[in-house]
Amino acid sequence: MSAPGGAGDGAGDGGGDGAGEGLDALVDRLAAEQRELAEAEQAEQAGQAGAKGTADGDGRPEPPLLAGEVETLEGFLDFLRATVARKASGLDDTQAARRLVGSETTVTGMIRHLADTERHWFREVLGGVPLEDVGYRWSDGHDASAEWAVPAGARLDEALADYRAATEQSRDQLRGREPEEELHGGGEVRSVRWVLAHMVEETARHAGQLDILVELLDGRTGE
Repeated sequence: MSAPGGAGDGAGDGGGDGAGEGLDALVDRLAAEQRELAEAEQAEQAGQAGAKGTADGDGRPEPPLLAGEVETLEGFLDFLRATVARKASGLDDTQAARRLVGSETTVTGMIRHLADTERHWFREVLGGVPLEDVGYRWSDGHDASAEWAVPAGARLDEALADYRAATEQSRDQLRGREPEEELHGGGEVRSVRWVLAHMVEETARHAGQLDILVELLDGRTGE
């Protein structure tokens, strides 16, 4: 004869084991779900970083690794714009106005030229803004020689601030544009793609010239 309550005790033990196993399974499932959520979040953040680009050690925006055509071209252009500003910023006004070659090329003149170049391609050509409303700062929009003719007492920080303002206007004009969109400003039909590719080329060329000028002026090298 079983002891009173023996069967009940046995049933109770079995039920306890089953409940324990069920709780363990629930904990494992919840832990797995948490891991999946964390991995998904990390993947999303990585994708966003690839799409938007990140900043390098100098604070310059790296071009995005995974993005559309306009975003990719603009990413490279923004990196070059930041490179130009960083290279020039370490000079004083006298250095930045010094002529080191036979032409009127100087660092300050180059920054002024780049600012009005931004205005030409992004406001006049891409934006269709009338010439008199473009807001050219250093030239009349056609004869670029005034951009390079740096007078005595010209301030580099003024030129850099104007360059940054011009690039902000450029970004505003580019927002929402498609690469194949046709532009009729400037006397010839071009695409948004063409303007962006040209500005990458233009800014990269002057950034390379800055590399040489800055090394000659204060010995700095590097990208």
